Amino acid sequence: METEILESTQIQEAADFLADGQLVAFPTETVYGLGADATRPDVVKEVYAAKGRPSDNPLIVHVSGPEMVWEYADNSYKPLAEKLMKAFWPGPLTIIMPIQPGKLSKAVTGGLTTAAFRMPKNTATLNLIKTFGKPIVGPSANTSGKPSPTLAKHVYHDLHGKIAAILDDGPTKIGVESTVIDLSVDVPTILRPGMITDKDLLKVIDNVNSDHHKVKAGEVPKAPGMKYKHYAPSAQVIIVDDKNDFKQAIAQYQAKDVPMGVMAVDEILQEVPAGIKTFSLGNDVISASRDLFAGLRQLDADHVKFILAQGFPDADHGEAYSNRLNKSAGNTHYKN
Repeated sequence: METEILESTQIQEAADFLADGQLVAFPTETVYGLGADATRPDVVKEVYAAKGRPSDNPLIVHVSGPEMVWEYADNSYKPLAEKLMKAFWPGPLTIIMPIQPGKLSKAVTGGLTTAAFRMPKNTATLNLIKTFGKPIVGPSANTSGKPSPTLAKHVYHDLHGKIAAILDDGPTKIGVESTVIDLSVDVPTILRPGMITDKDLLKVIDNVNSDHHKVKAGEVPKAPGMKYKHYAPSAQVIIVDDKNDFKQAIAQYQAKDVPMGVMAVDEILQEVPAGIKTFSLGNDVISASRDLFAGLRQLDADHVKFILAQGFPDADHGEAYSNRLNKSAGNTHYKN
């Protein structure tokens, strides 16, 4: 299969591929997603195959608006869900709710009676869903477990020859996946942190549990990214939590005499010795979140064996960054 790169205006062409049961990668404000007709189990199963994704890892259903959600979700959750939709949609918030019996296949839900819904904040993709006329599943458009794609070329690197097309709308603006909130439990619970924080949510609803759920052995995850290793490059990532430790950490890993890279804000990179591969995370946690996955991919392409990556405090917007970076590093932190 030859994977076509479509311009963001080629909406009809992308919709035609979806109608033919093909897979099409699409842009969002968070990362690029891998789209397929959410109403066709046979096509949805091809998404798992293309990514090498475990079949019990549920998919997010991308919609063009709230009205599309209620064709599938349990309408008794409408009052609470629509408060969140009004405040945060289109945008980086995924909402988990029970679904109407038989409305979505187990291939989409991972065998659960709930499903995850999101309305992305990207004009090209919203037009694609409207033109197609049905919701599309949309896990990140990458090889399962690898850093998520924030550019069309990242998608092409991982999936060319496996999918029909990529709708290219340039770099994503946020760079980390959406916040996932589960409304199917007694207290709405954040299952995956993102740029919409618990503080943001508490401005709209009365109670939020932000103690992120850990998946037990034998348990089916309710949201993507909870159970399996994620976001990991081939290189070993080591998180440097204190910026004052970078000089010592660099010297220690230089002594191993293998290629290494440093991924940090510009202030730190100014002090990195010549000859070491670097990637700029900008100046703060917002830019670091936007560029995190691109940095992991670039340093992997530079064939480094170790990546020293800057940590940020695990609070507010730093929580999403820390969540992704810890998973990519397998919770490996530098100890001086």
